[in-house]
Formats: sequence, structure tokens, C-alpha cells
Amino acid sequence: MSIKIETPRLTLRPWDEEDIEQLASGLNDLIVAKWLAFVPHPYSSAHAKEWVRRCREISSAGGRPTAYEFAVELRNERLVIGGVSLNKIDWHAGTGGGGIWIANGYQGCGYGREAFEAKIRFAFCELGLTKLVNGYFDGNENSWAMQRKLGYRRVAEAPSRCMADGRETIEHVTMLLRSDWKDRER
Repeated sequence: MSIKIETPRLTLRPWDEEDIEQLASGLNDLIVAKWLAFVPHPYSSAHAKEWVRRCREISSAGGRPTAYEFAVELRNERLVIGGVSLNKIDWHAGTGGGGIWIANGYQGCGYGREAFEAKIRFAFCELGLTKLVNGYFDGNENSWAMQRKLGYRRVAEAPSRCMADGRETIEHVTMLLRSDWKDRER
């Protein structure tokens, strides 16, 4: 399954072997990795190769996928600057989750919001999901600000651990309903 999502500045597309160097470079940065639950540090090319392999496996599985993993690419430069996930899809419940990361040096330019918003639109408009559950680690106010602007609300807190630096932290669980999204889009 090869789904591409175009935005004014970005292309969200499946991960490919050609992305391994940019993926490893982007995630081998503790400034980025410290906000992600399942990214080790240091992040090597071997980690990136395994991630690309897993993504291809997920996309080639039969039936309805339970995840979509996208590279975030600058359209004009064909440069991968991050990744966005729509995962933990429960087709019966109409729910999904997932996160986003943008490489250091490309943050603060609106790319994260543009990619995350495209993922939301895909989830609700193309896949027909009705609820997205996401979250952010305590202290990641940039992530919360982005999610809040997109209509998310905080619904819970849960203890968590960051794989990159091993710290115990709190994950603030957030939620967006399709009905709230549609109201926001009007």
C-alpha cells in the first residue's frame, strides 16, 4: 500500500531505504529523541534500517492496516525532515493514535503542524475514524500547543518512560473527536 499525502510544503509518504541516512540523522539527536517514547539514543543506521523494514512489513500486510507510517518530506527539496504515524488503529472502535517528530533545525517552521493536520484529515476523512488518541511527555509544551491548536484536549495522565534517556516522566494523553474536528474545519 503506497499512500502519499500532499500538503502545500510537504509530502507524507511511505519510508524507503533511501531515507535511512536522513532518518538516522534526524533521530540521533537527543533534543528530538527525548520527547519520543520508543526511540533509543544513540539512534543508528541499523535502527533506521529495522524501522524501514518494519514499516514495509506493516504496509504489505493483507487486510486493513493497523498503522500508517509516513516519512515527512519537504516537497521542493525531496529531503526527509521527520516522521508522522497513524497507528494503533482499531477499525471496530473507529480509533487510532500516533505521533510525530521533526528534525532539529526544521522545528518552529510549522512543518509539524502541517504534517499532523494532514494525518488527522486522512484519519477522519479518508479512513472514517472517529477518535484519535495521542499524547505528549511532560515538559513538551510545543507538542501540547500544536495539538491544542488542532482541537485536541487533555483527557488523562499516565506514567511513562523515555527510551532515549531512561527518565521516568508523565505522558499527558490527548484526544480529538471527528465531530470536534469537523466543527473546527467549518
